[in-house]
Amino acid sequence: MTSKSIIQSDSDDIQNPEMIDSPSLNEKPISLWGDLREKLRDRLGETVYRRWIEPVEGKVSKEEGGQLSLSIIVPTPFMCDWIKAHYGDVIRMFWHKLGGQGDVGFVIDSPLARAARTVVVQQKTPVPVAAPKDEAEAFPANVNANIFEAALDPRFTFDNFVVGKTNELAYAAARRVADTETPTFNPLFLYGKSGLGKTHLMHAIAWQIRQNFPHRRVIYMSAERFMYQFVRALRYKDTVSFKEQFRSVDVLMIDDVQFIGGKDTTQEEFFHTFNALVDRNRQVIVSADKSPQDLDRVEERLRSRLGWGLVADLHPANYELRLGILQAKAAKLGCVVPDKVIEFLGHKITSNVRELEGALNRIVAHAQLVGRTISLEMTQEVLTDVLRSTERRITIDEIQKKVAEHYNIRVADMHSARRSRAVARPRQVAMYLAKQLTPRSLPEIGRKFGGRDHTTVIHAVRKIEELASYDTNFREDVDLLRRLLQG
Repeated sequence: MTSKSIIQSDSDDIQNPEMIDSPSLNEKPISLWGDLREKLRDRLGETVYRRWIEPVEGKVSKEEGGQLSLSIIVPTPFMCDWIKAHYGDVIRMFWHKLGGQGDVGFVIDSPLARAARTVVVQQKTPVPVAAPKDEAEAFPANVNANIFEAALDPRFTFDNFVVGKTNELAYAAARRVADTETPTFNPLFLYGKSGLGKTHLMHAIAWQIRQNFPHRRVIYMSAERFMYQFVRALRYKDTVSFKEQFRSVDVLMIDDVQFIGGKDTTQEEFFHTFNALVDRNRQVIVSADKSPQDLDRVEERLRSRLGWGLVADLHPANYELRLGILQAKAAKLGCVVPDKVIEFLGHKITSNVRELEGALNRIVAHAQLVGRTISLEMTQEVLTDVLRSTERRITIDEIQKKVAEHYNIRVADMHSARRSRAVARPRQVAMYLAKQLTPRSLPEIGRKFGGRDHTTVIHAVRKIEELASYDTNFREDVDLLRRLLQG
């Protein structure tokens, strides 16, 4: 999302013309952020408030339909991670209590991030870009005049990517694609479970292309965003502009392509966009959580084409790679971490790189804020919850299987569109348990249940809580399932 070379996708919120500083908003949005800060000051205390809340800004914007959403502008990536991990829930709670119906998002306002939100016009004669009156007009009528850039994370570069045996092929392929103007592998398909570095490599490719070939036109966005923009183009009868935008680029990068599974119309458009670009020798780069042939509810012809080029997987980091990642992270934080602590974390946290780095962030922050020396004992104390969860990690797939067995239905019914009570109620129970027993977000849970919306998950959780409040037998049934899963 920085320079003239990359087209905008996901991070428009900070540019929304209806932000809080717009004179067109009434006083309610303007006062919401101030009211929220006072609530946080009372709840968190003066010391925490001054250290973590006072330095950030809040931008309130109106979404389509009139809902108010909040963007919290944070100066550094570390501060962003800390606030989200420790105070995210309480911020969202007070936000909704004060009347904010929309979501709460976080934006890093570093110099690179600010540059990334700059609108650049890629023409010989500059053309002024007028602020859109509404969301529909944010979709450019002349896609060759207005070039925007996607939300790239300045931390995700090749220099910051630690290479080991489990990711060396994906890394080498990503470097080759970023360093050559003529496609070597088309498409490049990166896949692996969450937290293994797919998005890091995608961002790194985009940054490197910008540096090596600033004239190249690149779109980087999530598959969900691609689907959203396509649906919006259909709604406003602007599919011609949509096709011109996506089929005129030099590089198309789509993250988490598994999310178009089951979306037939979007798959059809992506299929034709893919073919148009490859036929013109334009680079396509895609990431997913599974290999092309294992993508659920994706048409065979699209799966076949996604496997045309190079398919590179990222496996969970082995012990040596986990040590390397921790050592590199500690050096970047400018903190001396004893070898025993590094080795302990490398042994204990094996799920993904994101959790590994998050654990180290917590230890370093605790040491700096409280003034304690980092030791093995302190590490075990600070990470009690993390270490406990690593001992027994419950998955949504496991929950679905156990609930299906208990209610004598098929696991496939968890993903189906059937609405009979015999299927719908067990499905709601499984959603409720997934919310209670896993760290997955509401949208992630919804996707695991046949691509359902997060509001469906919210409804399921509330329904199960309501039934359990007055139906003793039902409550005991749910508690039994919880104990079976936790045992």
